[in-house]
Amino acid sequence: MRGYGRSNAPFTAAARPVTLGGTVKNYHDGGEAILEAFRNLGIDYIISSPGSEWSSVWEALARQKTGNHPGPTYFDVWHETTAVDMAIGYTQMTGRMQAVLLHAGAGLLQGAVAVQAAQQTEVPMLVMSGESLSFGEDPDFEPGAQWYRSLSVVGGPQRLIEPVVKHATMATSPYSLYETVVRCGELAQRQPCGPVYINVPVEHMVHPWTAPAKMRRVPLAPKSQPMQADIEALADRLAKAANPVIEAQSAGKDPAVMPALVALAELLGAGVFEGSSTTHANFPKDHPLHQGANFDAAAKDADVVLLVASRNPWYPPRNRPAGAFIAAIGENPIKGHWVYQHLHADMYLEADVATTLALLCQALVARGVTAETHKARRDSRAKAHDALQASLRAAEATRAALRPVDPLALIAALRKTMPADAIYVDETIVHSPMVRNHLGWNLPQSYFYTYGGLGQGIGVALGVKLAAPQRPVVLLIGDGSLLYNPIVQGLGASRDCNLPILIVVFNNKKYQAMQNNHERYYPDGIAVGQKLWHGVAINGPDYDRLGAPFDFPGVKVDDPAALKPALAKGLAEVAAGRTAIVNVVLNR
Repeated sequence: MRGYGRSNAPFTAAARPVTLGGTVKNYHDGGEAILEAFRNLGIDYIISSPGSEWSSVWEALARQKTGNHPGPTYFDVWHETTAVDMAIGYTQMTGRMQAVLLHAGAGLLQGAVAVQAAQQTEVPMLVMSGESLSFGEDPDFEPGAQWYRSLSVVGGPQRLIEPVVKHATMATSPYSLYETVVRCGELAQRQPCGPVYINVPVEHMVHPWTAPAKMRRVPLAPKSQPMQADIEALADRLAKAANPVIEAQSAGKDPAVMPALVALAELLGAGVFEGSSTTHANFPKDHPLHQGANFDAAAKDADVVLLVASRNPWYPPRNRPAGAFIAAIGENPIKGHWVYQHLHADMYLEADVATTLALLCQALVARGVTAETHKARRDSRAKAHDALQASLRAAEATRAALRPVDPLALIAALRKTMPADAIYVDETIVHSPMVRNHLGWNLPQSYFYTYGGLGQGIGVALGVKLAAPQRPVVLLIGDGSLLYNPIVQGLGASRDCNLPILIVVFNNKKYQAMQNNHERYYPDGIAVGQKLWHGVAINGPDYDRLGAPFDFPGVKVDDPAALKPALAKGLAEVAAGRTAIVNVVLNR
């Protein structure tokens, strides 16, 4: 199921049909147009939860393989959410857009939660499904009775997905199909990036297609950089600042950002915070300027706050630091898909983050700022870093021997057992602040928090593994979050696509977030007084046994002494090519 190789040269399609021998014909139709567009967009993978409209693409893929032509690899998976999430994970890791083929309107609705997550995380993606326009009334073409009996959508399936994509359209004819796919692929990769949907009628896909006389390898979207005047103005403020503070949330989606952010922080002697909404590994945890997650407290005393790809740095949104000058850096800091958002920025540098940080460093050096300029401030931040780490380790020590296992003991065991190049995909909820504070990461692209609705962790982790096969991928997931996932389908994709991951279940046997909110809204109510909870308890299965149908091992752990051996064994299973599940019973 791996790829057939890639080439920078476009593949030129011939006219349709061409007889290969006997009764076998080499059809060049709309399926070839779609596949050719994917090739020239540089798409590596077509990930599909398949539907009956895609025969023309499958025929083109068969021709690609038998002809030994370069092009994307095709994966069939068993659920739409899994397909979309694998594309999300792969693109998050590589920066390269992928294609997802779903079925009619029904498949779109199944995958809509994951498509919305791609929108919210600004992941470029091509999402496609089909419909019939003739419903069997064309005497020369039989689309299948299913389109007439059950699959039609008034106004087209694009109406169903419009709210959660950047752009939704229909391919209007077989003659415009190729360029429609190319245009939508280019659109998905422009800021703000996001998923783009194309409805492709099956009649267009089986229609003969002749390739354009000249085709091009579609260039990547260019990176932008800020105006030099803005760089100079911000550099002046930073050079004169008495207490600059940096907060980063999703900057680490670009691996070039981490070293650039380290360079800027070291020049300024500024502390770097990864706040409560951090979604990526932005800054090395062992760096003395890493100041943890308590950004709100630090920002109150700052005179300059630098928000680096930060979407929601304070809560409530009005809770901005009153005395600070706030500068926001990011390709798209103002989120059009959010109902309400306030950064309270006094200045925006809307451009490629790594480029912007490098330009700021250059401007500061030109002003005479060196690593020694703010040594006293840097030393103070280093002491604060050491004190923070000591307090975190002390908190872990007080709970290390509790049974069932305390979540801090589990996170400490992960930190001590997993290799330095491990990649964590996090779909915990109440435990996520502990994960962000206590888990270690020092390499770019070592941490991804799943965003949007629950139920996506397995698919995203598989996509990350597809992009980084040599690095161990560890999915941290609550028992409630796990039950929202298409578990069987995800484990099937892990086996069939050869994508082994380590799944660590944070099993507290409840939807703790539901209880927390009830207690917040009705602290003196009947439910709190009588401990009469609804929507909280989970009578779940033995999660460690869920992999058995796929010959995946699992272990249940409720003794902290067994944590490290269980995690180490799970890691060894992954290295041997099998997904492993470590079901950790927690005390909170």
